[in-house]
Amino acid sequence: MRETYQYLPEEWYKPNLAELGRICTGTTPPTSDQSNYGGDLPFIGPSDLGRRRWIDSYSEKLTRKGELLSRTADKDAVLVSCIGILGKVGQAKEKLSFNQQINSIQPNKDKVDAGFLYYASNRLQGRLNKLAGLQVVPIVNKNLFSKLEILAPKRLEEQRWIANVLDTLDTQIQQTEALISKLEKVKEGLLHDLLTRGIDENGQLRPSPEQAPELYKASPLGLIPREWSVGSLGNLSEIVSGVTLGGKSGSSAWPLVPYLRVANVQDGYLDLTDIKRIRVSPADIEKYRLLPGDVLMNEGGDFDKLGRGALWQGQIEFCLHQNHVFRVRTNPGVLSPYFLAAYSSSVAGKRYFIRSSKQSTNLASINSTQLKAFQVPLPSSAEQILIIKELQAMASKIESEKAFLDKMIIQKSGLMDDILTGRVRVTQLLDKTQQTTLA
Repeated sequence: MRETYQYLPEEWYKPNLAELGRICTGTTPPTSDQSNYGGDLPFIGPSDLGRRRWIDSYSEKLTRKGELLSRTADKDAVLVSCIGILGKVGQAKEKLSFNQQINSIQPNKDKVDAGFLYYASNRLQGRLNKLAGLQVVPIVNKNLFSKLEILAPKRLEEQRWIANVLDTLDTQIQQTEALISKLEKVKEGLLHDLLTRGIDENGQLRPSPEQAPELYKASPLGLIPREWSVGSLGNLSEIVSGVTLGGKSGSSAWPLVPYLRVANVQDGYLDLTDIKRIRVSPADIEKYRLLPGDVLMNEGGDFDKLGRGALWQGQIEFCLHQNHVFRVRTNPGVLSPYFLAAYSSSVAGKRYFIRSSKQSTNLASINSTQLKAFQVPLPSSAEQILIIKELQAMASKIESEKAFLDKMIIQKSGLMDDILTGRVRVTQLLDKTQQTTLA
């Protein structure tokens, strides 16, 4: 399939994929014979593609017997999913095999740089979808796939420069992703330490019970600092179930107001991308209206949705909550809503909700009685503020890195569109970089 280009850059051309390497469609050794599986040869499916350039996860591994019944690709082969979800791409860093949902391109290195071919293949998805049309299961066969054209510099050196520029940006993206993952783990540890050890009068995390047992006392929650107490949520807050949906429709004159569902209340944050509305009486608006500082906790659903604690900060005016979402309005002089939201999202909080819930297959629920019985550690108000500041500082750091990551991903998308079509020549980018370095 030809791609329409506004112009053809100087010293560029439009080869089809078959001109650039050997095309092969994968196959699956019979799964009824388990002796085909469990060996050393990676066996790739579409789910293994698309995460990053080099394929580093495998659905299965094949034995030598399974290899003889499969199709293989060598290092640097570009793999593209062509059945089901089209256009997922990965590159082989070692010999591997792949199933029938994937076409591979083993690059002819006299004609194309392997890295350039990988990045150019990332731009095929739109044309693959057009070729597949409206089939129930989208499919692009080997013949059609082989005829797809890409735009490429004739000089291999320029192809390598393009691949190197994009590799550099990819490396930055991967390093930032790794940093965010590391910070998330640090946050989990910090959350546990702050909610079990707290911060002493010197502004430092208290020594652990093993290091200083005299600083702790037994409680229904286990060992807690001697200065702390424990309270039941029902005695520390007002707990209200929300407006019931699907009942009497009411008057068409009643206001149409937004409300939050279980799907909006995530683990520690609110997803407000899809907000539903309902007509309710003015009296019910006042009864179920959310106020800044309310903690929202799910009544039930999947196990991972149970008891989620997310803080409402007045993002939407006159917003209500449905009956499957509890509104917890704390006495802030005793229990900070921020502290409650953090504790309910902790391992200890989640353990309580799962243990106390009514469970069925993949689903669980809690009632207001169980929520009121939820026991919470109570540092002093001053210490709660210090704990919250530490958690918010870590959360801010993670959000900053995520924003930086989003920015780089957008930059990469724009840069790929520019330099893989020749609108911006990478030689010009390199010249500017060299001039900046010399200056």
